[in-house]
Amino acid sequence: MIRAVLLDLSGVLYIDGKLISGAVEAIESLQDVHIPLRFITNTTRRSRIMVYNDLKNIGFNIDLDTLYTPVQAVINYLKINNLVPHLLVHPNIKDEFKEWRQQSPNVVLLGDAAEYFNYTELNKAFRLLMKGAPLIAMGNNRYFKESSGLSLDLGPFVTALEYAAQIKATIIGKPSTNFFHQVCHDFSSDKKQIIMFGDDYASDTLGAIEAGLQGGLVKTGKYQMGDENRLDGSGAIIVSNISAAADWCINHYQSY
Repeated sequence: MIRAVLLDLSGVLYIDGKLISGAVEAIESLQDVHIPLRFITNTTRRSRIMVYNDLKNIGFNIDLDTLYTPVQAVINYLKINNLVPHLLVHPNIKDEFKEWRQQSPNVVLLGDAAEYFNYTELNKAFRLLMKGAPLIAMGNNRYFKESSGLSLDLGPFVTALEYAAQIKATIIGKPSTNFFHQVCHDFSSDKKQIIMFGDDYASDTLGAIEAGLQGGLVKTGKYQMGDENRLDGSGAIIVSNISAAADWCINHYQSY
């Protein structure tokens, strides 16, 4: 039995901006039976409103309030802990942190900077870490799927700085338990009645299970043959694609 559904975006609904077959219809089928939905992503190459507009432009009709990114969560974290970030992030999201622009940084913040991950920028971050600044990362994924193939995600660069500075990063985003729990605050349901479907067996499926939710894996996007074997004994739900995931959710949904 489930009462709410969390869905990853890239690799589940689309790949590199191109719809996965049946994705729009699958979301509409979930909306038709009024299953509470939240869309969560570790995407940090684009701002939340950019991601929202991307979804609208390819045919999804969702509310902005149902979309969660690590940027929202990390801004809250910075404010609560009185932290000023040194940014190693993609230019698309730098304006989200403009209120700290003129202040001296006391923490290093990593997002998926893509081609802006270069030696000079990584070394600036490293030197701050060596002076005692903590490291915050908006995710820890190893790779993701683009139309041209698999591409490095944020995780390898987090690991490089952790190794060099001999520190451990604070992860805000999947698979952070706190991130999953922030999203679940929208629901009155017990976390065991909420399922997360994604294409990453580690960050999406196991991350959700470790946070007390149910976990599901779709065999699209970054999924690699044999990933399901890594979930043996976890109780994860494994389906072929988002259409099959929607069917499973509808069949196991119980409204209040």
